[in-house]
Amino acid sequence: MGRILCVANQKGGVGKTTTSINLAVCLARAGQRALLIDLDPQCNATTGLGANPVDRHPLVAAEPLRDNTLRIADDLHLLPGSRSFQDVEMLAKGGEASTLRKHLDTSIAAYDFVLIDCPPSLGKLTRAALAAASEVLMPIQCEYFAMEGLTQMIHVIRDVMQQENNQLEFGGILLTMFDHYLELTHEVDQEVREFFGEIVFDTVIPRDVLVCEAPSHGKAVVDYAPRSRGARAYLELCMEVLDRE
Repeated sequence: MGRILCVANQKGGVGKTTTSINLAVCLARAGQRALLIDLDPQCNATTGLGANPVDRHPLVAAEPLRDNTLRIADDLHLLPGSRSFQDVEMLAKGGEASTLRKHLDTSIAAYDFVLIDCPPSLGKLTRAALAAASEVLMPIQCEYFAMEGLTQMIHVIRDVMQQENNQLEFGGILLTMFDHYLELTHEVDQEVREFFGEIVFDTVIPRDVLVCEAPSHGKAVVDYAPRSRGARAYLELCMEVLDRE
């Protein structure tokens, strides 16, 4: 049975999509068959891998997911996102959780990992992804305001976990944009680890301009700048995710 990772945080700009892209690429490089699903109407996970958004989101179509995925690399496929307001409304309707789970149930056997890049909100799309996933991975930025709202996200995750027939587990919290020179960064790191303990990944993602540049070239940082600090960090995160199986 493949692992379905929902990469979610209601706050924007925390490295959610960057983490989705780079973790998916690293997993594929490690020989894992990976599918990245772009559920964010901004479609940054799609363009960040050099692909184009589609007119209609594959999840609102009656066809199997495999008929709409794009092959990015040998073991990496992408289900591209759509900026269609009509599709967003359809995905956000009452049956969105069961629809997403039904799609995944018929496709998961083809993959070792499915990563779902969620929109930066606590809305129905994010809740649907959480309800369909087996694990949630939550990136948080090493800044004061990142701590605010964390409680809201935890409450939503717990609500989903308490739903009938739910399989969601807490996959981990990832600290991003880590700046070793800032005292605040270390304070946030310490506070998060003291409160959440082993749930927090040992790996931290450093603040690295090359990580920010890579999506504009349609590449993950591990392909764009493989010797960069950011690339090394995402490779280490990949190993941690594999070890937590």
